[in-house]
Amino acid sequence: MEFECQRGTKIGLEDCSIDCVDYPCREKVDTSFIEPSKNPKSFIFDSEKQNSLWRLDGKGGSLSLKCEELLAVNEVLPDCRSITDLPPALISEILNCLEPKELGVVSCVNASLYCLASEHHVWKEFYCERWGQPILLAPLGAEHADEKSWKELFVEREFRSKTFMGCYSIDTLYGHTEACGMWDLEEGLSIASSRPLGCTIRAVAADSRLLIAGGTDGFIHGWRAEDGNPHLFDLRSPQNQNMEFRVWEHEGPITCLALDLNKMYSGSWDMSIRVWDRSSLKCLKVLMHNDWVWSLAPHDTTVASAAGSDLYVWDTNIGSELATVNNVHTGNAFSLVRSHTGKLLFTGGEDGAIRMFEISRNDKFHLRRVATWIPHSGAVYSLAFEFPWLVSASSDGKLSLIDVRKLLRTNRSYVMEKPSKVDNRAKNVEPPQRMLHGFGSNLFAVDVGLDRIVCAGEEGIVRIWNFSEALEVEQRVRALRGLRLENRMRRRKLQSEMTGKGSCADQCSVAAKKNQLNGDRNSWHNKRRVTGKLKA
Repeated sequence: MEFECQRGTKIGLEDCSIDCVDYPCREKVDTSFIEPSKNPKSFIFDSEKQNSLWRLDGKGGSLSLKCEELLAVNEVLPDCRSITDLPPALISEILNCLEPKELGVVSCVNASLYCLASEHHVWKEFYCERWGQPILLAPLGAEHADEKSWKELFVEREFRSKTFMGCYSIDTLYGHTEACGMWDLEEGLSIASSRPLGCTIRAVAADSRLLIAGGTDGFIHGWRAEDGNPHLFDLRSPQNQNMEFRVWEHEGPITCLALDLNKMYSGSWDMSIRVWDRSSLKCLKVLMHNDWVWSLAPHDTTVASAAGSDLYVWDTNIGSELATVNNVHTGNAFSLVRSHTGKLLFTGGEDGAIRMFEISRNDKFHLRRVATWIPHSGAVYSLAFEFPWLVSASSDGKLSLIDVRKLLRTNRSYVMEKPSKVDNRAKNVEPPQRMLHGFGSNLFAVDVGLDRIVCAGEEGIVRIWNFSEALEVEQRVRALRGLRLENRMRRRKLQSEMTGKGSCADQCSVAAKKNQLNGDRNSWHNKRRVTGKLKA
């Protein structure tokens, strides 16, 4: 890429051409600005458009604004003839504006661009935008050359996101009571179970440091993680004030719970959301609604909530309402989930519909509806999102899997804090990519991980849809398909060869028969000649 205008050369710029023979930046008239008048032989010149493209220079000559921009770039970067001549920091900023697929294409150009396009911090942003921080990740650096880079982690995770379209197995967990329990998903065995809490548990939330449960009596019961415990929480031990606690503030049943680094969030049928400090267990804020609170989803300093049929976004620092969408669903909005970046919201309601919203944050918060799906015939009680899959559980006993990648054209908008380019397909979206059946009763909860989907319903059992072997099964199927295709091609080749040999033999036999007939015909003529001579 060359920024200088050399003499005797012509540079094409979109609809105009620059002739640099007489003057380094003298531009020809663009015929697109000459409009025909009523008389076909006469033309009218649009001076306003022309003036917008031309400016007088100090020497009295006309200077094109486009060529002026090129000269300005040439003054800043005098010896840059290609992108590799730019400073590495500038190239890195340019690459930060690309998508992962585009970065992969750029890395195939040469070795220097491969190193720049494979920088750890770029792929770390891509990874964290979609899936958050990895749970277990070794430090990256020269002393850990054998560890996976952020690019490798991203490519592997993106590849494994295809598993939910493959084969699966179903595991079932039994033995639930009015208590909290932990299970080993690999073995399908119960690890620990707490003593009965005396009421129905309606909500559970956990991370690596805290496990909390909320019930119909309006309290929040919690367990802190123990150092050295392989299962983090000791649910079987008698009540310990240092490791176990219970708080009372709500005046109605707890319907939803959530955790972040420093706070706990609880929603209740008393039409409030309470924000708690994790260390002191004190209530910091009370966010009052106009109806029962069904679900909530915090992110950073905001929390989204669904109360009645309305959708809210709150500022948890000052306790003010940032945005509201009324009548999101026909009936109650039972479920709500948010992406890792906090820019996308998904709601499920009593009408069996799932709606996708985008949060734009310019001068004020704004919620824009992007898409709507109606995959269920009953109410959608629970939603879970793990990029790119949105999973819903309904009262019709079915799970739906929706891939939202086709609706997103982010263009690095999550990092740059600009409104993302999301296709407005609210009335024309694809149906769910997959529906999972096999439940005859209400499904109240669902969650999705790397290769598993866990759901629970009215039956009192937990089902695990295991897709961990989907890729291996698909690879074996493709290998067998390739072998069958290779054998089929080999048989066709042998058949064609045999057919070729058979046709040659047939041609030889036909030729022999023709020669035999001709020989017989000639002998008959010879016999007639001989008999004619004898008669004479």
